[in-house]
This record gives sequence, C-alpha cells and structure tokens, in this order.
Amino acid sequence: MRPTSSAFIANAHKAIADAGLQKALARSKTNWQARRAAALAGLPEFEALRDAGRSIKRHVMSNLDFYLEEYAGRVEQAGGQVHWCATADEAREAVLRICRQAEARTVTKGKSMVSEELGLNEYLEEHGIVPVETDLGEYILQLRNEPPSHITGPAFHLNREDWEESFREHHTHLAADRVFAERKDIVAEARGVLRDRFTIADVGITGANFLIAETGSSVIVTNEGNGDLTQTLPKVHIVLATIEKVVPTLEDCATFLRLLARSATGQDISVYTTFSTGPRRAPDLDGPSEYHVVLVDNGRSSMLGTDFQEMLHCIRCAACMNHCPVYSVVGGHAYGWVYPGPLGAVLDPALIGLDEAKHLPAASTFCGKCESVCPMKIPLPKMMRHWRERAFERQLNPPVERSMLRLWAFLAQRPALYRLGTRIAARMMAIFGGKNGKFSRLPLASGWTDARDMPAPEGDTFFARYAREERAGRI
Repeated sequence: MRPTSSAFIANAHKAIADAGLQKALARSKTNWQARRAAALAGLPEFEALRDAGRSIKRHVMSNLDFYLEEYAGRVEQAGGQVHWCATADEAREAVLRICRQAEARTVTKGKSMVSEELGLNEYLEEHGIVPVETDLGEYILQLRNEPPSHITGPAFHLNREDWEESFREHHTHLAADRVFAERKDIVAEARGVLRDRFTIADVGITGANFLIAETGSSVIVTNEGNGDLTQTLPKVHIVLATIEKVVPTLEDCATFLRLLARSATGQDISVYTTFSTGPRRAPDLDGPSEYHVVLVDNGRSSMLGTDFQEMLHCIRCAACMNHCPVYSVVGGHAYGWVYPGPLGAVLDPALIGLDEAKHLPAASTFCGKCESVCPMKIPLPKMMRHWRERAFERQLNPPVERSMLRLWAFLAQRPALYRLGTRIAARMMAIFGGKNGKFSRLPLASGWTDARDMPAPEGDTFFARYAREERAGRI
C-alpha cells in the first residue's frame, strides 16, 4: 500500500465532508465503546490481566532474539519451515517463491494487516497469481479496490447500500432482481461466492495474532470460519507474521486472549480461536501438506531500545482508535497508510518515515483516552510527543507553527510575563466575546472556528482563580 500520510490534512477535510463516511462513523463508534465497557464490567480482574500482559511483553522485547529462535526451532521440529525476512521486499519474494513451488494460481487469504503493509495482493497479481480475500470486510474492499480503514473492522466505513451496490456490480452471475432485506442476505451471498474459491485455492495465507515459542504454534482470532478454511483446505499454508507477535508459552497466550476480544469487539472470546502447529500429520484428517512461516521485521527491530519500543507491545485490538475523538471524525483512510488512529500515529512514522508521516503524531487532542483503554497500557500520547519533538528538531512542521512554539517557549520560561499576558488576553477575549459569549471567527484559530464556535473565556485565568481561592481558604 502506497502511503498518502503526507496529505493527512487534505484527507481529513475530505473525510469530514463525506456524508456516507460520517453516517458510518456515527453508527459505529458508540457501539464499540459500549460493548467494551460491558465486557470489562464482567471481568473484575481485567486490570490485573493488563499488568500481566504488559510484563510479558516487556520480558519478550528484552529477550526477543531468544524467543524467536525458540519459536523457529519448534516450527521446524513440527515439520514446518521458517523464512526470516528483514524487509518488505524479502517477505514478498518469500511468499511468491512458496507459491511458485506449489504451482499456485489462486491464493485465499485470511485477514492480515501485515499483508496490507507489504502490498502483497498487488505483488501476487503482478506475477500472475490471483489472491482472494475471504474475510467478509476484506472481500468487499477487494471488490471496491479500497484499503482497510480499521484493523479489526476493515470495512466499517461502508454503509449497507455500499455493499449492495458493489455486490450487484461484481456478482453479475446472480439474479439482478434479488433483494438484500437484511445483513444476513449479504453474508449469505458472499459465502456462496467464496465457497468455490476455497475449494480451488492452491495456497492459503493467514496472519497471526500470536506465535507461541513453547510449541511453535500460530494463533488466529476471527469471528468468521474463513480463517480455518484458508489454512486447512489448500495444500500449502503460509503464516505471515511480524516478529513482535511471539509470546513465550501457551499460558501467556491465554492471558492475551482474555484481553484481546474484550478490548476489540466486547466479546468474552472470539467465535474462532485457532491454533496451528506444522503441516498435516499422518493421523490427521485434513490440513496442509506444507506449513510455512514468513517472519517479517520491516523496521521493527530498529524500534528496540528506543522511545518507541513499547509500541511493539500492541496486540492489535483497535481499542485506541475506537475511543479516539480524531479517528471518530476522520476515519481510517485519512491517515493514509495501513495503521490508522493513535496506533498509526506512533507506528507509521517508525515504518514509513517521519518525513511521510509527520502529520500523524499531531492528529491528537492528547485527551489520553487511547492510553487509558489500551490493554497493554502503551503510553501512546508520550510517544506521539516524542515524534513531535523530532519533527520540530528536523524543522518538518510549518514555519508559522515553529514561530508560535518559540513564542510560547519564551513566555513559558518567564512566569510573571506569561501570567500577565494570559490575564490580559483572557479579559480582552471576555470583553469581545461575540454573540452569546462565543467566537465564530478567531485569528490563528481558523482550523477550529471554521467548523465550530469557540467559547470565550470568562475573564479570568486558572492561576488568578487559584490564588483567589487560596486566599479565601477554600484550597
């Protein structure tokens, strides 16, 4: 996927003006939040699980080489093969090589964000291999030639009329007068179309939520049966996973599974949680004859030992973006690359470069909600500040913004002058507060007032009020 993160501001304006997207965002954002809250209410030990999960991840990141080698050894003991890939190019070439050895013409895929990161579908198509997305959301996006807008609900930006339009356009072998009365009609049609794809596929590609060093197993978590069909029906199964997905033991994996679904979709556990360990054995009734794991670094090892290492703790639940006020207004496509929301604001600059993704760390209100809901307690606002500092040091932000920051720094280092200036500004704004005490236009704040009114101050500053309350003995 070619990034357009450098155009975030233009992308955001376009998203805000998109009535269909705003309809989908309004419908979805409250549902995710309510379901997560309900799921957590029934799990009093959730905070203890968060602490345990964070401790496991910290331990793994401090010993990542050891656990990756242990995992690879277990995979090979089970009859599988591991392909170590430092770059996106190496990963794509490894997948293509496996497909060619299998003489594959059609490949089915379970949902995999890393395959989006690699641009794998386009690469396979360029080399004469047809990839078929089998996750319902990914399937409709493939028909529409669109990237995902969310990491767990890739097509949540679409409304039902969008699905119906695309199905009628592409499923021309079906009756033109068929009726889509309910969501289940869409699901049934997709299931019928995809059934033949599963049976003719030569290779199946899945992602992995976790890789277990103790057993050499890969774990996928889905709410559809497509993941199981993708990895059991074809003769070759390829697991495409990034290096930070490894966990030490089955017990550790269980800890993360208790956190993942509750944080993502508000379920106690997903409908399908599938463990795969190597190719089919002699007593097995089904399964692939070949099992390959393509382990992808693609910039992640360079995050170890840096201010951004904790980003590698992420278990891809999407709780941060489900609660982000910026994401809830602009959606995922505005971020311009695979990983949107607060997650993307930290990870994308590390993977595609700060020059391309410089706007993303600034796409935050710094309300802190992302960190408060993250099951791994990843300090996302802190890491976004680190990226902002680096952008400022490299002079990547606009001159006007840099000048305003210098002015603020000058005043902040002179408390008496700062308090005098803010007191005068607050009183002047209170006097000229406009209609109903709000500003419809304000110099240097048009980004805010173009879309909403700004409340005028009441004429006092925090410091002045604090001093007054202190003198009165109320503090």
